[in-house]
Amino acid sequence: MLLLKVSGMTCGHCVAAVTRAVQAVPSVERVAVDLQRGEVTVEGHPDERAVREAIVEEGYEVQAAG
Repeated sequence: MLLLKVSGMTCGHCVAAVTRAVQAVPSVERVAVDLQRGEVTVEGHPDERAVREAIVEEGYEVQAAG
């Protein structure tokens, strides 16, 4: 499991955009976005760098890995 802190998410549209972007990364099995905590949990065995890049391409900042 991969836990990332993501800043810049403010609404349901942000949650949907991040979810779609991360789901498109190979080997992602499940994505959960917690808007209040600013966290994205990714299950599966994706490349962490690819997940981070997908989030950044949507316009959000990945702050730290958990």
